[in-house]
Amino acid sequence: MKIMAGNSNLPLARAISAYLEMPLTDASVRRFADEEVFVEIHENVRGEDVFVVQSTAYPANDNLMELLICIDALRRASAKRITAVVPYFGYARQDRKPGPRTPISAKLVANLITQAGADRVLAVDLHAGQIQGFFDIPTDNLFAAPVMAADIQTRYGTQELMVVSPDVGGVVRARSLAKRLNNAPLAIVDKRRDRPGQSEVMNIIGDVKGRMCILIDDIIDSGGTLCNAAQALMDAGAAGVSAYITHGVLSGGAVARVSNSALKELVITDTIMPTEATAASDRIRVLTIAPLIGEAVRRIADESSVSSLFD
Repeated sequence: MKIMAGNSNLPLARAISAYLEMPLTDASVRRFADEEVFVEIHENVRGEDVFVVQSTAYPANDNLMELLICIDALRRASAKRITAVVPYFGYARQDRKPGPRTPISAKLVANLITQAGADRVLAVDLHAGQIQGFFDIPTDNLFAAPVMAADIQTRYGTQELMVVSPDVGGVVRARSLAKRLNNAPLAIVDKRRDRPGQSEVMNIIGDVKGRMCILIDDIIDSGGTLCNAAQALMDAGAAGVSAYITHGVLSGGAVARVSNSALKELVITDTIMPTEATAASDRIRVLTIAPLIGEAVRRIADESSVSSLFD
């Protein structure tokens, strides 16, 4: 097999290739003067099982086009099987029609990846489980929960833990993490969202008094929901609040907002390459999921079970 990388998250791609003990495929992904994407593969991939590592994070459209063109280049170079490894699947929050005359962009992106020539997709913590059904090709959805649970046990294992979902929709994710933390109790933040990017915390469902609260979610974008939830938990008597989020989008003033919040720390994974502001923040810590993705890639190539990774 071969590992190929786009430009969206080269450090993660290199870490995956290091885990698998194989070099990245020699290829160039560059721009013409008018910003058109051009991909050239400098080694033979005919008959190979190729994995293309590319998150579709900011700038989402540029990185998505890179992924599609990489897939097309591999298909035209006669690769045997092409797997799109998309650690962060952009447009995932547009997975349904929230109102009339609105798109389901996640389905459109799934169609684009399939039509470009991908034979399989590997993603991490998709925003909604039904996105797997948007693809007409095999799709594996990896979970960052095992990596997070191990870190939580190391850091906070001696304290009384409470896993908290920042909204009702994330209860399944929170329950899964709580189960890994020796069946830790669960609380829910009930909130009302007036418009995208803004939320108002209403109340806490569960007794968090005196407990170390672990907020768990898949995406942090503006950070408003998470910071409001952290403050509400502290007001309810929590001993402390830390947040574990898979995808650190952290757009706009999110890093500053987190730094000035009630959060003890924000822990994200490297599905999205951290910005300079994120890396410089002493309140944000990054966990790598390269071994998790690398092991999944190995198992797909060997035709062995991926789901057993999470048993």
